Amino acid sequence: MANEIVKYHHELNTIPLRKFTPVEMNLFFSIVSRMREKGDKTVRFSFDQLKDLSNYKATANVRFVDDLKATYEKILSLRFGRRSESGLSYDMFVMFTEFRINGDVEEPYVDIRIYEKALPLLNNLDEWVRYSLQQFNELQSSYSKTMFRLLKQFRTKGFAYFSKEDFHELLDIPKSYKQPDIDKRVIKPIRQELTAIFKGLAIKKKYGKGRGKPVIGYQFTFKPEIKQADDFNKHAPTKEEQNRALAQADKQKEYEQQPTTLQDKIKEQERKLELLKQLQELEKKEKQDTKNQTPTEQKKAKNDSQLSEKDKQDLLNGLQNFGKY
Repeated sequence: MANEIVKYHHELNTIPLRKFTPVEMNLFFSIVSRMREKGDKTVRFSFDQLKDLSNYKATANVRFVDDLKATYEKILSLRFGRRSESGLSYDMFVMFTEFRINGDVEEPYVDIRIYEKALPLLNNLDEWVRYSLQQFNELQSSYSKTMFRLLKQFRTKGFAYFSKEDFHELLDIPKSYKQPDIDKRVIKPIRQELTAIFKGLAIKKKYGKGRGKPVIGYQFTFKPEIKQADDFNKHAPTKEEQNRALAQADKQKEYEQQPTTLQDKIKEQERKLELLKQLQELEKKEKQDTKNQTPTEQKKAKNDSQLSEKDKQDLLNGLQNFGKY
């Protein structure tokens, strides 16, 4: 897998890889890396070659065939398409028209062919996203893998902004996730794995107006790479390198986030006061609702109070995490 580069049109980054596991992501982009500039020819991958490219760990071919099959089934569900400037015409298509797995021969292989209308994604590129396949494959979290690809699109700018809706769609975040879940299960692994790759990586939430100052987007900033940056022979950072980069980033963030003017300090205290007032109102409403209830009604209300308890926890987390990210 030495010197293996993934390169494709950035339009591919706009397609959410719904329900893809990290293993399936590795297989998909390993295939993409070798399909570039092959036109509509059928490309053959031996099992050993594809395992090596994708950093595949399991050894049994039966398991490998199952993973290949699952990967292709998810590729078929991807929504590739083009819309006209007027928005009145839309053309949808699959990426690969041939995906033949043959595990019954002495040297098992997969034959893959790209669909004609998908050729611009991998051929004659006028603009592209580029990164090390090995570095991508060695990342552990599917959220880290996706954000790695997205940030590489902006590698020479050092800045990327995603609305809340785009962020959730592109990373395929479950709709059941509340903000504390996103902080813990999405943002945390991204910071853990990518801070050592994107130098000076900072993730800031953008807040809107309204109750609780809802998150409306996420801003990512980092030190821009030069256009000729070397992407060859790169590995994902070790745990030690990740922790070292995180400690340095946290120290820098703490320094930068210290209120520097009287107005900054006032805004900080107003935000905390607003969260406390919301918590006070919630508790007041709960007491009002249960004041005139019978013991049976109070018992039922207690069982039905999960939503208000969740609201309280969200507000408390907002206070605890105030100023983070």
